[in-house]
Amino acid sequence: MNQTSCAKFTLPIDYEHRFLPSVYIIVFIIGLVANGWGFKTLPQKWKKLGNISVFVLNLGLANILYLPVLPFLVVYYFKGSKWIFGDTFCKITRFCFNLNLYGSIGFLTCISVYRYLAIVHPMRVMGRITVTHSVAISVMVWFLVGVQSLPDMFFLKTKRQKCYHTTFTAYVEDYLKYSLGWTFTGFCIPFFITLGCYGHVIAVLCRKNTIHKVLKQRSLKFLFILIILFSVCYIPYHVLKNLTLRSRILSKKKICHGWSNGVYIAHQISRGLVCLNSALNPLVYLHVNEEIPAQLIQLLQRPFNHFSLSNSGSVSVAQTAESLTQVNMLHSSSVKLNP
Repeated sequence: MNQTSCAKFTLPIDYEHRFLPSVYIIVFIIGLVANGWGFKTLPQKWKKLGNISVFVLNLGLANILYLPVLPFLVVYYFKGSKWIFGDTFCKITRFCFNLNLYGSIGFLTCISVYRYLAIVHPMRVMGRITVTHSVAISVMVWFLVGVQSLPDMFFLKTKRQKCYHTTFTAYVEDYLKYSLGWTFTGFCIPFFITLGCYGHVIAVLCRKNTIHKVLKQRSLKFLFILIILFSVCYIPYHVLKNLTLRSRILSKKKICHGWSNGVYIAHQISRGLVCLNSALNPLVYLHVNEEIPAQLIQLLQRPFNHFSLSNSGSVSVAQTAESLTQVNMLHSSSVKLNP
């Protein structure tokens, strides 16, 4: 529908001033605690986890890069979307977000490929994949993510005390072209690689009865984590971001559609959801090291042991930890091959 002017995009009342800051505060607290715990336990299990520990470490680094800038975004939205920290820091904030997002996707893809090789082609890769390979791949992932994210720094981000997530309207056509290419290389290719790997893994697990039950359970758990991350954080954000850019171009040309406002609102909500990946990624730590839940139980129950735990209760906690340790031992051969 063509009109001389288009209605301005509107958000639900106080969305940016309440919802986004609340999400950022929650992600900052949970992400700091969960990633801190992951870094604390990772050195203890480094050899046991094998080469996959390199990717888990880098996944944690990708999360940590974004967490320090969240307080500044909280201040930004609490002050009525008025950016007071300068243009350079606005770009740094958005750059850290991109490193976190695409670094997380990249390292989750690496973990998926290694798990695929360990389950589907264990004899072919046994002894051929070393820590050096994992480090080299990690460096390559950081390089590719940095190269893809760097052009975003050259788009204007601040105008009238606004720190734009993309850029303002004058350059939106160029930004859409960049965003589509970025989405394809930084999201679509890793997504289809991950999908292909786990599609094959599930087929193998369902077809073969010789694979250990523990290995099947861990593979299905990791698949479930990936489904949550992609369906909640990654897919909605990329789809709605590009649709919003397209609707802004149409609006600039005075071509208006009824769906534009709904897409814009949904995109703003997806921006809050995508940053949850910093709080959800630590689920990978729990998956690759299943002794962590037992350690958490012991830590939480320790202050109350002399008040409420009987001897049998204490034994039960110890047995729980011992059982989880046995599960890890059963799976140690596959873990060393990077499940």
